[in-house]
Amino acid sequence: MKNRATAKELKELLKNVSSISDPLIQDCLKDERKAVQQLAKGWIRLHKQEQKWKQQFEQMSVFEKEAREKGFLHIAGIDEAGRGPIAGPVVAAAVILPKDFVLFGLTDSKQLAKAKREQFYDIIVREAEAYGIGVVSEREIDEINIYQAAKSAMMQAVRHLNKEPDMLLIDAMELPAEMKQESLIKGDARSISIAAASVLAKVTRDRLMEEIAMKYPEYGFQNHMGYGTKEHLSAIAQYGITVHHRRSFAPVRLYAEEKEA
Repeated sequence: MKNRATAKELKELLKNVSSISDPLIQDCLKDERKAVQQLAKGWIRLHKQEQKWKQQFEQMSVFEKEAREKGFLHIAGIDEAGRGPIAGPVVAAAVILPKDFVLFGLTDSKQLAKAKREQFYDIIVREAEAYGIGVVSEREIDEINIYQAAKSAMMQAVRHLNKEPDMLLIDAMELPAEMKQESLIKGDARSISIAAASVLAKVTRDRLMEEIAMKYPEYGFQNHMGYGTKEHLSAIAQYGITVHHRRSFAPVRLYAEEKEA
């Protein structure tokens, strides 16, 4: 067996294998070399994961396919990030994906690791037919409430699209828009367009919070992104509230009331 392939050579050959029934996979599994067996087992694990992602992507493309079958051409997915935090703006995104868009693993941004969100953000921005971002400040959130602020951010995102959509797929919200729309509960895990919007909204908001963190390093905004964590509440107790805190939200409001009393 002097001429048999090395583990390094087999690793390259496995890159061209597309089926789990390929003879090369079976040969590697039967090989007495542990390194070669591990290569085959690793390929199988990755193949199964890719099949799972493919199935998930197909399931999450159903609403877009149904809309296109009804004649809609520019379907915008819409989602927001930042309803729950006690500091920072609420950010929304609207995304129109091309018909042939494929991005296995795309789902609700909260289920993705930061590095994966950043990677997907770049892909979506590069390949989308159009995308728009809407941002509503902490002060406006206090003035009109977070529900209306999220709706306002979504409408901003739609207006900032450089291509007019003819249908909207929205995560658990109805918008005052004239075009056809469908509200989907947990839409960021059910629609690829809404999932893409959730990634853009989340990454955009996180970057804004990281900028705020540079101005107020003692609050650790880069860690909690404005959510009411123990670290964040402790910082408020020690340093007070900033212009970026939502005064209408309970922990901040109570702190302000105590200081004013």
